[in-house]
Formats: sequence, C-alpha cells, structure tokens
Amino acid sequence: MKADIHPTYATATVKCACGNEFLTRSTQSEIHTDICGNCHPFYTGKQKLIDTAGRVERFRQKYGKPA
Repeated sequence: MKADIHPTYATATVKCACGNEFLTRSTQSEIHTDICGNCHPFYTGKQKLIDTAGRVERFRQKYGKPA
C-alpha cells in the first residue's frame, strides 16, 4: 500500500435518536443515526411508525380517506 494516502481508522461514537450510544470503528469520529438495534421494530418486536421528515403524514394527507 502507498504510504500517507489512507484515512485514519479510529474508534467512533455512534449516537442514535433514541439516546443509545455505542462504540465502533470508522474514519469518522462521530456518527448520528435515526434508528439503531435498540429501537428498531424488527429487533424489539414493537411495531411503531418511524416518521422521517413528515413523510408518513404527507402520505396520509395525499392518499388518506377523507374524514
């Protein structure tokens, strides 16, 4: 490998929107996620709607039944 062309690969902190934090290795020092293994419906068994930037609400307004 060529010297001095690769980024540093160090320990990174991953922060989820639910408040969970864990360590991994990455070229970035800090990573922010919307969903992780502690809050994902597949792993928790709890079904919940994950609304990112109001997409679910916009879909309901556009295609939903009139009230």
